[in-house]
Amino acid sequence: MNKIRKAAIVLLSLASLTACQFSSFVRTGASVEATKEAGSDNAASTDIAIIATATATETATALPSETPTSTPIPPIVFAVIGDYGSGDGFEQAVAQLVTSWNPDLIITTGDNNYPLGGSDTIDANIGQFYHDYIGNYQGEFGSGSPDVNRFFPSMGNHDWYSDNGNPYLDYFDLPGNERYYQFSWQDIDFFVLDSSWSEPDGFLSGSTQSTAAWQIVYFHHSPYTSGYHLSSTWMRWHFAEWGADMVLSGHSHVYERLNVSGIPYIVNGLGGGTIYDFIDILPESLVRYNQEYGALQVEVSPTHLTGIFMNISGEIIDEFTIDKSH
Repeated sequence: MNKIRKAAIVLLSLASLTACQFSSFVRTGASVEATKEAGSDNAASTDIAIIATATATETATALPSETPTSTPIPPIVFAVIGDYGSGDGFEQAVAQLVTSWNPDLIITTGDNNYPLGGSDTIDANIGQFYHDYIGNYQGEFGSGSPDVNRFFPSMGNHDWYSDNGNPYLDYFDLPGNERYYQFSWQDIDFFVLDSSWSEPDGFLSGSTQSTAAWQIVYFHHSPYTSGYHLSSTWMRWHFAEWGADMVLSGHSHVYERLNVSGIPYIVNGLGGGTIYDFIDILPESLVRYNQEYGALQVEVSPTHLTGIFMNISGEIIDEFTIDKSH
């Protein structure tokens, strides 16, 4: 019996973008390669191709055989912190919560170093609490992650304020140009964008292969939020159409979960900066919280992704699951 999956090709053209490159997902039979393209300052538009390659397989009747017992693969656990770089007791409380989870890696939704992104504050604001996860760590608070980097930030507007973002770029050892990049962690492809207007590569084109089970996009400015800063509409890109499973952002110092185009958009900005009010409640908004600091824990298996937002008192504020088992 033949099973044939029809090929589907979607071509999208995005003109006059006001933020940085989004590496599109091109689904093929090829292997996954984590890449980051160098930018072009003058490209007028971005062409995005999403291709599902046709496959044909034949099955034949086989004699019954014993199925070997396989060892279950442990889930990947990562933590998400945002707008956290205050260097004070609030950030410390969030860091203690996060490290108690013993996550495989930590990602950030920006504003890593308040108030001005300076070289004189960056180690106290970041390394003091998270040095054990930072690869090639050169700071004063410990030895860093010994074998591999496990701390993957995105740039926020405050990270750009001093010396054109160079304190941030000098402090971390990240893929590519370090402002925006892609990396893979087992079954997850992460796409890290720079949503700031300071990003020099405003208009780029290109694509990146991804056959990973999960695609997660994160950056600083929230495309949808009911919080004080309101929505950064220039980041309302077609992430769901491109294959993203979840979009994470910060900038508004609140926690909010929204449903946009059928996928969760998470605003995660309660990492240590001053907490904001909710201003204008969006129809896409499902869960909102701004009473205490906290962080998002995400557990990922080949078929399920579960997110739990917990405050520093240990109270679970929100829990959601994406099911890919069917």
